[in-house]
Amino acid sequence: MKSAMKASVCAVALAGLFAIAGCSGKMTNPASATTTEKTVTVGGAPMYPSKTIVENAVNSADHTTLVAAVKAAGLVDTLNSPGPFTVFAPTNAAFDKLPAGTVDTLVMPKNKKLLTSILTYHVVPGRYDSAALQGLITQGGGWAKLPTADGKHMLTVKPAMGGGIEMVDEKGGVSMVTIADVTQSNGVIHVVDTVLMPKK
Repeated sequence: MKSAMKASVCAVALAGLFAIAGCSGKMTNPASATTTEKTVTVGGAPMYPSKTIVENAVNSADHTTLVAAVKAAGLVDTLNSPGPFTVFAPTNAAFDKLPAGTVDTLVMPKNKKLLTSILTYHVVPGRYDSAALQGLITQGGGWAKLPTADGKHMLTVKPAMGGGIEMVDEKGGVSMVTIADVTQSNGVIHVVDTVLMPKK
């Protein structure tokens, strides 16, 4: 019962990831709200700390495949929570590393369950910037495991050779964090260069 509740909470937490924004009904002046913010550019677009993961991610030219996959998985309506959560966001180039035809196959309705599993594997409940991840790595003696949003799988995080952080999935695949600490109002994004895969 406890694990089921945890999975449910994680699924709800995942909810703010890529839903189309604009639901608050509060009118603001975009220029005055964003011009004084310290932003990080991802996919040619500034990522504003005052905006949600959704509001920022949909503007990244490097994450169109990820956003399309989230829509195909039917997660848009579900992903509508304030979080916080940490998203390891694969770029279009990361998806291009998959065998030819993989993405087209995954977005088919019959493969919705598998696609959802892969997408939720890239989300960790809570806000983990690079300093927090490094702290966990130190505590773990050189690596740390993070429970993902589905409540069933784990990601391993460890130092990358030459600096930075890399993720190791349950199949032994390695993904490098290429842009860290992209602050969002409801969490943080780390851009990664390889799609992470959970065990079935």
